[in-house]
Parts: sequence; C-alpha cells; structure tokens
Amino acid sequence: MSFPKWILAGIMFCFVIAPFAGQCAQSTADVSASNELKEKARKDILGAKSSDITQSENYVIGVGDLLSVTIFGEGDMAAPSAAGNAAAASPTGGANPNAIASVEVRVDGEISLKHIGDVKAVGMTLTQLADYLKKLYAPIFDSPVVTTVLVRSNSSKYSVMGKAAKSGVFPLTVQMSLVEAIARCEGFNEWSNRQITVIRKDVHEQDKDLFKNHTLDFDYNDFLKGKNVERNIDVQSGDVIVVH
Repeated sequence: MSFPKWILAGIMFCFVIAPFAGQCAQSTADVSASNELKEKARKDILGAKSSDITQSENYVIGVGDLLSVTIFGEGDMAAPSAAGNAAAASPTGGANPNAIASVEVRVDGEISLKHIGDVKAVGMTLTQLADYLKKLYAPIFDSPVVTTVLVRSNSSKYSVMGKAAKSGVFPLTVQMSLVEAIARCEGFNEWSNRQITVIRKDVHEQDKDLFKNHTLDFDYNDFLKGKNVERNIDVQSGDVIVVH
C-alpha cells in the first residue's frame, strides 16, 4: 500500500518530532480570513461550546502555551514578530539548534500567524486548532495540511505539597488520575500516612458528591484494597494536592 507524500510527511512529523514536543495534531477538515470567517469557523469546529470551554479530555490550549504551527510545503507559520521563541535556550545556555519554532498564546488568547494575522487559540484542542486553521488557510494555499504541536505547556498545571517525595508545580499535558499524579511525584516520603486532600476551586456538577467545601479526601491505602476507587478522580488544571 502506498501513501501520498504529504500524508507520509505528516505521519513522520507526528512520530519523530512530536514525542520531543509533547503533543501533535494535524488538520482533518477542508475556505478569506475575515473576522466573520474566523468566528464562523471557530463555531463550526467547537459548536455551542465556542465561547465557554473550560475542560476537555484532550489538552486544551491556554494562555502562555507555546505552539508550533506548520503547513506542509510552506513551513513555519508563526508571524515574524511572534516568533521570539524560535531559538529556545538549551539547558546549557545559548540557542538550541534543535528547538522547534513556536508562537506564544498571548493574554488575549490569540496567536499571530503569517498571512491571516491574529487568531484565537485559547479553548481549543490541538486537533480543533489545526482544523480551524485549515479553513482559514484554504483560500491562500491549495489543500493546506496544517500541523499543530504543543511545544511547551505553560497554562495547564497542578500543585503537589506536603509529604510527597517530590513536591512542586507540574504541567498537566495529558489526562491523569490522582494516583498517577502521586506516582509522577515519586510517591510518599517516609513521614506520610498516605492520606491525601485535593483542593479544587471549580467543582463540576458530576463531582459535587465527592467534594465537600471544594475539598476531596482520598485514602491511598484504602484504594490499594479496592475501596472507594471512585475517589481516584482525574486531576484538573489548578488542583492543589496535599499529601499528609
């Protein structure tokens, strides 16, 4: 079985580059980039949730995130004035020659791209953004293949404090359960009793039975015995996990 070259290029990009960048998505849908078209295209992709998106099963783009936007055969689409992160610093200092060119999501939720100007990215998943940009670039390029990459997450994060082996602020780039978050911080220190409290500012309706006054108590030892497994909730951006 043979594939068109542009499909093979997209597959190679996602499998070779994306593992180093975090997450990758390519446009999946096939139209000038006026403000009216931008809003219509956004609503086409997001539907009724276009003006009120807070959480998704996939990573949702937020303010401060660094994104790479490329079109096959055309290269990086970051506007020159917005491509300040193209030569990211290496761990040893100086420019990193292997860095992926990126554009930052500004506080207004928009990114600046070549040919189409400022477009809103906040609230979309990477796939939704790729599909959205494909619609905006269609009048400019013939059947554009748009690839979006999360170069670095700066918006979605949670905190771990208390008697964890490793406390701090962690990026939340994939869906993660409470137990997985504990494993990520290398478990408990020697003084922990393995009791955990999750503090959450915005509690969704489906979780209100578990949270009391915006807090959830979780007993790790009970979980290992198969008790109260429903308390092993998915971590949300902004959660504070206190290990006792």
